[in-house]
Amino acid sequence: MKPIGLAPGIRKNAAALALGALLLLATACSSSGGGGSAAGDPKAPSASSSADTVASTAVVTIAPGDGAGDVATTGTLKVAASGGKLSTVVVKDDKGTAVPGEISADGLGWTPTGHLDTSTRYTVDASAKDAAGRESDKHSTFTTVTPKDTFVGYFTPEDGSTVGVGMEVYLRFNRPITDKKAVEAGVKVSASPSVPVAARWNGSQELYIRPAAYWAAGTRVTLDLDLKGVEAAPGVYGKQRKSVHFTIGRRQVSIVDAAKHSMTVYRDNKAIRTIAISSGAPEHTTYNGKMVISEKYVTTRMNGDTVGFGGEYDIKDVPHAMRLTTSGTFIHGNYWAAPSVFGNSNTSHGCVGMHDVRGAGDATTPAAWFYNSSLLGDVVQVINSKDKTVQWYNGLNGWNLPWSQWTS
Repeated sequence: MKPIGLAPGIRKNAAALALGALLLLATACSSSGGGGSAAGDPKAPSASSSADTVASTAVVTIAPGDGAGDVATTGTLKVAASGGKLSTVVVKDDKGTAVPGEISADGLGWTPTGHLDTSTRYTVDASAKDAAGRESDKHSTFTTVTPKDTFVGYFTPEDGSTVGVGMEVYLRFNRPITDKKAVEAGVKVSASPSVPVAARWNGSQELYIRPAAYWAAGTRVTLDLDLKGVEAAPGVYGKQRKSVHFTIGRRQVSIVDAAKHSMTVYRDNKAIRTIAISSGAPEHTTYNGKMVISEKYVTTRMNGDTVGFGGEYDIKDVPHAMRLTTSGTFIHGNYWAAPSVFGNSNTSHGCVGMHDVRGAGDATTPAAWFYNSSLLGDVVQVINSKDKTVQWYNGLNGWNLPWSQWTS
């Protein structure tokens, strides 16, 4: 039996169909899914690969330049973008600690919010994006200046303390300050509840800060020192970064009437005790004015040589002594005067004295009671003395300046 064959015309049509299918398959295999180039032109780029190769128009610039040294700690570090906006800026010191900073609202710049430290290597990594979302990156390193000298501020009151309503924040710097504005910017005092505060300098090394009126009882106060990297004088930089917290206790203000030889103690505006005192003798009168207790000693030595009175006295164990002025005015116990002196005459070299016993061992004496009832920062105000008002910087006694003068 012969195999069944195809007619000549049918064989030609089948061959044509097979050739067409092969050509169609070849065309389909050489095309891209997104409608690419024609077969036979493999070098022509697709639409997506062309977009991926377009560079970002955003350009990041960093100052100081990469590798810079001896860089100032303030006003030199800046990151900027053109042709786009900054997306991230990360600055770290050589210990990996990030430097806080802010990108501007328009996205074109970044600056640190504080000072850089001295003798420190910093790295900067910044990115910006153009309008199409394409990113551009830049990396840089620099090293800050090595100081010729450093400074610190010794502060009052102590961290965690409870103090009286008259306590001023006081800083004494160990180096003279020539750029006072730079240092003030690194010192912040805040309170809860909030009240306005202002700073006032005495000379080049003392800074006092207080509110307009005595603190309210219960106020919580914070002193933030951000002096690290602050240039206070040519080549002299700060090394201090610290927060100090203290609380205002009950309100106690004591009024000493030098003419009546008495002191009335007011607690939360109510008189709680009147004490017989002896203030400065006619030739050594006591300052008038508001004076703040800045130091307390159960016993201390008082030597006239240290305050300009030569050898007039040297008492090694003055009991229950509390300092009112830097120049040497104290309110203290007195065991060497007759009890009849207190309430009747003024016999001291300028201090305010109360009856006491030697050794400060009797808690029932007026001096012991007042000592135990007083906090650092309590106010002792002297009136009716034949002397001038105490200078505002002689102790923590800025309350003797009106607020308008304090802030001028």
